[in-house]
Amino acid sequence: MANAWEIEQLTVSAQGRTLVSLGGLTVPRGQLLVLIGPNGAGKSSLLRAMAGFAGQCRGRLLGRAMGGKGYPYGLLSWVAQHETGDSPLSVADYLMLGRRPALGLLRLPDAADHRRVAEAMQVMELTPLAAQRVSRLSGGERQRAAIARALVQDAPCMLLDEPSNHLDIRHQNLLMQHLKQLTGQGRTVVCVLHDLQLAANHADQLWLLADGVLRCRGTPPEVLTHPVLAEAYRWPIQAVAGAGAGQGWSIVSNPQAGSGMAARG
Repeated sequence: MANAWEIEQLTVSAQGRTLVSLGGLTVPRGQLLVLIGPNGAGKSSLLRAMAGFAGQCRGRLLGRAMGGKGYPYGLLSWVAQHETGDSPLSVADYLMLGRRPALGLLRLPDAADHRRVAEAMQVMELTPLAAQRVSRLSGGERQRAAIARALVQDAPCMLLDEPSNHLDIRHQNLLMQHLKQLTGQGRTVVCVLHDLQLAANHADQLWLLADGVLRCRGTPPEVLTHPVLAEAYRWPIQAVAGAGAGQGWSIVSNPQAGSGMAARG
């Protein structure tokens, strides 16, 4: 199967206002797609609709009809923008919740499940905190725990709403590197990011939204040099590609605009 998502029509509305409206889009399997755009562009609404949580959708996810009664357990994993942080569970037990689709109603966690949780804790650098209560973690640690819980599901598709929130620069890049590794294993990842430089240096595809409309899509070089980029953000953004291989992109404001600040969505 070539595509993870095949979207024919997707609309999200609230209080008589259309938040997102688009159609005729596909998300290829094994790619890292990043949704970018200014505040209120419709990125989170689109992501929630792709997860089956909101909106009206026509299309298919891994061959199954979108919308309706939702998706079977194990088809996709989800990381919300604001995860609850008051869980009394330990980090290890909190991550084991992500194995619930595989465990079903009767099976107890076995050695393989515990090993998968240990691997996710290692990836997100949570191993020293395994016995710590989630409620006592810092904001960044809670975010890493939420991401690790999604990782242990081993779902073919992952949706993450601003997963770099609260993370320092090291953990932001480690996260994106790991998500990229997952796509190399055939999994599909869609996430919302406000950090354009982080998106540019790791994404296979970028979708730029503004006012609920998809303004531009393509590879980072195609989107970041598109004239609608600065228009969508209403800010004089410049995207500068690295001079050599592996040097990545730099996203800066136009120095002639007098700001000199890094551009953030």
